[in-house]
Amino acid sequence: MVGGRVDTTMMHPLIRLLRPADWVKNVFVLVPIVFWLPGAGRGSDASVVQAKGVAELLAFAAFCLAASGWYCVNDALDAAEDRLHPVKRRRPVASGQVSAGGAVLLGAVAAVAALALAAAVHVGVVWAVITYLALQAFYNIGLKRIIFVDAATIATGFCIRAVAGALAIEVPVSIWLVLCVFFLTLFLAFIKRMCDLSSSRRAGAVQWRPRAGYGDMGELNWLLSISGGLTVLMFLMYTLSGHAQLLFGVRAFGLAMLTPLVLIVVHRFYHRALQGLSDSPLDALRTDRVVLVSVVLFGIGVWLALYVHGIDDALRRALLI
Repeated sequence: MVGGRVDTTMMHPLIRLLRPADWVKNVFVLVPIVFWLPGAGRGSDASVVQAKGVAELLAFAAFCLAASGWYCVNDALDAAEDRLHPVKRRRPVASGQVSAGGAVLLGAVAAVAALALAAAVHVGVVWAVITYLALQAFYNIGLKRIIFVDAATIATGFCIRAVAGALAIEVPVSIWLVLCVFFLTLFLAFIKRMCDLSSSRRAGAVQWRPRAGYGDMGELNWLLSISGGLTVLMFLMYTLSGHAQLLFGVRAFGLAMLTPLVLIVVHRFYHRALQGLSDSPLDALRTDRVVLVSVVLFGIGVWLALYVHGIDDALRRALLI
């Protein structure tokens, strides 16, 4: 900031401070509408579908801003530690491109904008954003320094996103949605911890220490095994549950057949973390062909299972039902 004006040379670091590449994580807000649309009669009224879609997109944007607000604050709080890490030291505050005060101010503006967008959707989304911001406050105050609790807090934040998506379109919140999102994002949180540890060791950054005490690779492997296994198991259990059968009928078995793709992606993230590569899902899609192909095939599979006319009969014949 110069004389109350934003220096144009600072625009790039300010945008990086908001981490727009990480907005893909807020896709969990949109998950409820994907599984709401196939219901009987829901696709017949285009105006209803459009209204629900707009509500979901506004909720998505609100959480993008809320998350960016805390990215700014978090970078300001962690700047000293980040300077000791070979990758994190390039962050705008740690590298000195943005002041800590400027980062906090930008974060506050983003949080207020998030609440304004949420208010335009539904009061439930406002409370979801408030809950998310409060959770992030507790996380930054101290929860991020407690092993396992830090990752569970992050996963809970993603569950709040998914719940907000359901509230935005006024549909009941499924416990299966919450469990699937929780264990998937818990796994990804541990992946980030392993990636940070692996990259620092490979770069010889002996002064950097994981803030929550993730210094034992064996313990991290155990945590990843448990959370990764539960991620795959929860997805499979959901697709075979009575809840899924009630919503989608035989089409739920089509979703169950996608489980191997879930397992492949879980393994590839673990493999990348061992090598100290980026833990970002977007980076994985750009640089890892196995992840990219698996995610694309999974998306096509969901579309075929839920939306294609006549897939019911094809599944019954294929599965001898």
